[in-house]
Amino acid sequence: MVASNNYIGKMNIKVCAKTMQCELCGALIQGPKKTVRIEGAELRVCARCARYGTEVQQSRGGVGDRTRKEQQLVPQARRRTRDVFDLIEGDIVDDYNERIRAAREAKGWSQQALAFEIKEREILIKKIEKGDLIPEDDVRRKLEKVLGIRLIDSLEGGTSSRAGGRVTTTMGDVMSVKKSRK
Repeated sequence: MVASNNYIGKMNIKVCAKTMQCELCGALIQGPKKTVRIEGAELRVCARCARYGTEVQQSRGGVGDRTRKEQQLVPQARRRTRDVFDLIEGDIVDDYNERIRAAREAKGWSQQALAFEIKEREILIKKIEKGDLIPEDDVRRKLEKVLGIRLIDSLEGGTSSRAGGRVTTTMGDVMSVKKSRK
């Protein structure tokens, strides 16, 4: 009986592999699937949803159709890898804990009041002021804004321009451009 269950399970897998869902509406595709380009994305869709995009012609052979000479002529686009250190603004100052404590006391706030102002836990403020914990970037920015202090060393030459940063356009950039056009 166990062998028959395994056999049935394998048959189900084979049946599921042959049926395909439309990537747009989710319905099972009856008949031939169509590959269309909708908003720049290539989707395998049913005949009903194919009208929403432009049909993409597919070669039967795939990648193996090109000769070796043609493959050498096609330039390979190399993605520039982002270096995490390009995004870092600078090093945190050595006396960050003393600066935070002095600025907090100058405003007359308790650690609890400061924690409430920046919407963080009081224990976090205590650990930062003791020097046991270096504040993360988001917490550091909140502290700088609320207390009116700088906790990072400025870059060499006193300029605030970054050495690296984002080179490519992201979806967020495109969306803000489209919003500004309206």
